[in-house]
Amino acid sequence: MSSLNLNKVILGGHLTADPELKQTNSGIPVISFSIAVNRRFRSQANENASAQPTVDFFNVTAWRSQAEFVSRYFRKGSAICVVGSIQNRTWTDQQGQKRYATDIVADEVMFVDSKNEGGAGNAGGAQFAAESYAAPSYSTPPAQAPKFEEIKADDDLPF
Repeated sequence: MSSLNLNKVILGGHLTADPELKQTNSGIPVISFSIAVNRRFRSQANENASAQPTVDFFNVTAWRSQAEFVSRYFRKGSAICVVGSIQNRTWTDQQGQKRYATDIVADEVMFVDSKNEGGAGNAGGAQFAAESYAAPSYSTPPAQAPKFEEIKADDDLPF
């Protein structure tokens, strides 16, 4: 039997509403938002027809510096790329009904549009990732780059 366990999702879409930053009772920043992702499918009834567009909506939760990053730079309509994992939750509501929810827990959040492209106030380009913004209270000291010794040209190298 295989011991493979993998839970990874990559989504690119647009925010459906302005995200609102909140904090847990212990002061940890958290943000929940929904993204709309376009998908095309071909009907089995008419395989010769062109692909039909539809939209899937995904609930996403981000924590700590990722939450602060989303709150600072993304608004309704902003294009966003989320890398994370799928999490299933169950609970019993006030009427005693068992409820289920599936969420995406963000590990990484990235810009998709550049500042001059659409994106409802999105600031920055695709080269910026969430790691480029680190909240001071959560950042760890950057690891020092290793010091390499420069090797002078040597004609006696065996390769």
